[in-house]
Amino acid sequence: MSNRGDVLAVLRDNARYTNEDIARQTGLSEEEVESVVDDLESEGVIKGYTAVVDWEAVEGGDEPIRATVELNVTLDRETSYTDIADRIAKFSQVKSLRLISGDYDFDMLVEGDSMSEVSHFISDKIAPIPEITQTVTHYIMESYKEQGIEFGDGPDDDRLSISP
Repeated sequence: MSNRGDVLAVLRDNARYTNEDIARQTGLSEEEVESVVDDLESEGVIKGYTAVVDWEAVEGGDEPIRATVELNVTLDRETSYTDIADRIAKFSQVKSLRLISGDYDFDMLVEGDSMSEVSHFISDKIAPIPEITQTVTHYIMESYKEQGIEFGDGPDDDRLSISP
């Protein structure tokens, strides 16, 4: 793997690692790590850094309402998937948008402060886009794993032990 690939692998594991941590894990110098990260950021390879939040563990209950939405589209000669994606991705409520294979065309993750807000966003902003022929909304009830990180009690085994 290249230096870039090694650094990306470490950052994907934990974006909070320092240059010193990454250098230790990759065998590069801290200066080399800093240079690689700077290049990756300036080239747009690294788009940002984010925290994975277990909203059930947050006191105060400020958990956003999230829904995955299936979108079917019909293309014409002048409109491509990219054109539609560019229009949809501009909305701040859209947290992810993917063109996928299968029974529908786009998979979209939406967040809002209430079910009503999410519902109105989809019906008022997304469904009226002329190329969109169908939306199917699935509200997320609970998350067990996000971005490779499992939620819950952790490695503790709550089962009772059986003794002879």
